[in-house]
Amino acid sequence: MMPIDLLMTEHRLIERLIPLMKTELKKIENNKLDLNFINNTIDFLITYADKCHHGKEEGILFKQLTTKKLSPEHQKTMEELISEHNYARNNVRRIIDSQKKYVLGNKKALEEIKTNLHALMELYPIHIRKEDKQFFNPSMDYFDLKEQEDILQEFWEFDKKLIHEKYKEIIEELATKIL
Repeated sequence: MMPIDLLMTEHRLIERLIPLMKTELKKIENNKLDLNFINNTIDFLITYADKCHHGKEEGILFKQLTTKKLSPEHQKTMEELISEHNYARNNVRRIIDSQKKYVLGNKKALEEIKTNLHALMELYPIHIRKEDKQFFNPSMDYFDLKEQEDILQEFWEFDKKLIHEKYKEIIEELATKIL
């Protein structure tokens, strides 16, 4: 297994969110917001798509690629991908802010939620296609088999730590609110 196989498997799960977002956007068009859906979507995007998936891409694969002499095309693509990750993070932050406003009674926040969900719904298929079809396979050519195995092992270690970090953050947040 190559490291990119794991990343592309994660893409398949992220892609499953897109039609769900599309369905939710139709509900929002009718001024109906499922806060449970929004909360679960935010959690998924922050924990799985960003911390887990983008974390492996940026913190491990891209970091290792910066030690290599990339072609100008691959360097440009990697920079675009990082920029798209930041764009997604910003949209998620805006959804969180808008959700808070909505809960406090600001009905205009519904439009902000819709706008940012739509932006993510548009971004992810293009972003994933760029990674899967244009970047991941050629990126493996920069590494020998041992380096690829090391990256894959680092991915597994990263994932093992992630669940502990998530729930440590939850307890620390709860403690600051309660104590």
